[in-house]
Amino acid sequence: MSLAQSLLELAELTAREAGQLLVEGQRTTVEVAETKTSPTDVVTATDIASEQLIRQRILDARPGDGFVGEEGDDVATTGNSNVVWIADPIDGTVNYLYGIEQFAVSIAAEVDGEVLAGVVHNPMTDETFTAAKGAGAWLGDRRLGCSGCTDISKALVGTGYSYRADVRAVQAQEMAALLPTVRDVRRIGSAALDLCFVAFGRYDAYVERGLKPWDLAAAGLVVTEAGGRVEGMRATPPGERIVTAASEALYESFHERLVAAGFADWGMPEWP
Repeated sequence: MSLAQSLLELAELTAREAGQLLVEGQRTTVEVAETKTSPTDVVTATDIASEQLIRQRILDARPGDGFVGEEGDDVATTGNSNVVWIADPIDGTVNYLYGIEQFAVSIAAEVDGEVLAGVVHNPMTDETFTAAKGAGAWLGDRRLGCSGCTDISKALVGTGYSYRADVRAVQAQEMAALLPTVRDVRRIGSAALDLCFVAFGRYDAYVERGLKPWDLAAAGLVVTEAGGRVEGMRATPPGERIVTAASEALYESFHERLVAAGFADWGMPEWP
């Protein structure tokens, strides 16, 4: 078994166990434990418990590895390990809080700065998107491929919005310009699932501002292994400012349409 496949196997087992914890948490009252970038950017006790489970399972199995999670302190690699795990214990926490089924556990393994394995698991639908570098993207035993859409006016676009009101105000202007020029726009509240939907062909394209590494790492690999492109604006690396994704056939025209609609790779003071 290759290193990528070995890491993927551990990631999937861990994501499924964390997903079961989330399902059990939905059977009780879900309450906000704290907030982050704004009063609407929430963390539940289940977020914290899920990350603790993920961290423990992975570092017990591979004690020298590093770990980067949304809700806890980073862990540096030790010894000869060059593997860093990147995890989001609940991508779509507000959906989880409200009982909306579109949320996921996201776990990626990065080796020497390159993501080699990634899993995005929605425990409510039991859909598990997986990818290993060079081995394709999968949903169960179905190999994934991006949609065949080549006409941007017929593209269904996924997106998301910041929890900061000042950023949302600008995003609303950008989206108002884009919306009349595409088929429609969807916003389901989980960046990792949005990207996986591009890989599946449920969306034709995706754009969002303000993603963190744990939002992007696993799902970004799923998209690229499904034949898609994941970039920032004007071919910059995807990052916290803006992320775009589409099939190779659609990407250039999608990017041109974003530029025409006023999307730009800008940052802000004290960016969260």
